Amino acid sequence: MPDLSLLIWLAPLLPLLAAAWIGVSMATGRQHGETGEKPTALIASFASGGALALLAITGLISLFDGAPGEIVLGNWLEVGNYHISISFLLDGFALLTAITVALIAFLSIRFSINYLHREVGFQRFFLFMSLFNGAMLLIIMAGSAPLMFIGWELAGVSSYLLIAYAYQRRIATENANRAFVTNRIGDAGFILGIFFSFAWLGSADWQDMAQAASHTEHVYDTLIMVSFLIAALAKSAQIPFAGWIARALEGPTPSSAVFYGSLMVHAGVFLLIRLEAVILQAPVLMLVLTGLGLITALYGWLCSLVQTDVKSSFMFSTTAQTGLMFMACGLGWFDLVKWYLPLHMIWRAWQFLHAPSLMHMVHGRPRPVPRWLRHNAWLYNAALRRFWLDQISDATLLKPTRSLAVDVQNFDEHVVNRMVGLPNKHALLDTDRSAGNIGQGRGIIGRLMEMVAQALHWFEDHLILKGGGEGLIAGIQHLGKYMQQVETLLSQPRYLILLIAVTFVVVI
Repeated sequence: MPDLSLLIWLAPLLPLLAAAWIGVSMATGRQHGETGEKPTALIASFASGGALALLAITGLISLFDGAPGEIVLGNWLEVGNYHISISFLLDGFALLTAITVALIAFLSIRFSINYLHREVGFQRFFLFMSLFNGAMLLIIMAGSAPLMFIGWELAGVSSYLLIAYAYQRRIATENANRAFVTNRIGDAGFILGIFFSFAWLGSADWQDMAQAASHTEHVYDTLIMVSFLIAALAKSAQIPFAGWIARALEGPTPSSAVFYGSLMVHAGVFLLIRLEAVILQAPVLMLVLTGLGLITALYGWLCSLVQTDVKSSFMFSTTAQTGLMFMACGLGWFDLVKWYLPLHMIWRAWQFLHAPSLMHMVHGRPRPVPRWLRHNAWLYNAALRRFWLDQISDATLLKPTRSLAVDVQNFDEHVVNRMVGLPNKHALLDTDRSAGNIGQGRGIIGRLMEMVAQALHWFEDHLILKGGGEGLIAGIQHLGKYMQQVETLLSQPRYLILLIAVTFVVVI
């Protein structure tokens, strides 16, 4: 088989370069309005098509010579016994999944050209789509957890930006914040998993981790998997993080298709498959994984039965299916999931892209709710309210994050800006705006910030800003005058002789 190490890295790089090119063109004003649609669509299509062609050729060669396996391009970081390599792992499953991702991304981009024609954010949309395409391919192809984490973060950023595509609408920005905050919790788990992998397995490369897992104590394998499981649950919108994904449908339909219907929602499942060897060493965690997957499947199924719009119905159905995949991973049926995953990607992409046409077809014919569910008033009401998961997420995640953000902003306005001499340009959020007052903090951190701000404000107001001999600057000036007078006196001969005599006395 030909050496693909010189070419395979172009698959995720081409869409990322397209995103950079579109971004630079927008910043320089060369691509805007309807006249800029054609070159933007052309570069996005060329990049996604090029990635698809490269992976498809690799797949055809693999039919005869086998999958490429691990392709190491070089070392990224090496410290002592720890190293992070720039490598891709293209076994049969990863290669099939990468081809599926590239195909869906290419078709979605081509579909979006006419769908978003003359939209104000046309260029912005294709920038985010190209960024996501490269990020998703990097997640699938990465040979190590740190390299996957780069794609993981890029996918999260592009997801946030596409949910808030219509940023003029408050509900779009609020739902984008919900997704952003929830996924940051998952990212923290991912980082912790990488740290534990280096500490207890000695490496974060997928193949090295699989070999070392069987020689590590079960408690360490369990802690590693708990960390990565948090990341997988948040990214794939599983219980208890399932509330954000139904709110993420504010973006255009093509972005819903590739992000939440078919591609990014499966990233958590793919992460679990990569960690198959570690999961099998943690039987307690497998039981937890099975239970969470089953609960999520039931949650998605019941909520999908009462939805009145097609996209929400598809989304909850997707949540139910990914829940079944998590349950299958918990039961150890990884081979089944490897077939289930790409097939479900294709099916959901077709459903979401077909959603606008389906809405016209079923217009005036609402989907009936099953009789058994209508007759169970409590369950029906719970499904309508999505089992109150949105309210719980807002109370435990979103509101505390907003409060902390307000406290940090107040500290920045009243302390940091004044220390560096900047004026307070932005109005304070949810604080007492009367003259001379410091914003009130919430919680221990907020109260501590408030106390520090009050102390620094008093110091600045009483010792620095006040003039007329009361301020610090005036005091320094007076001290300087006194020292100058002392120096003048000491320069006179009689005082100089007295000083010499005192010196001799002290020495003797």
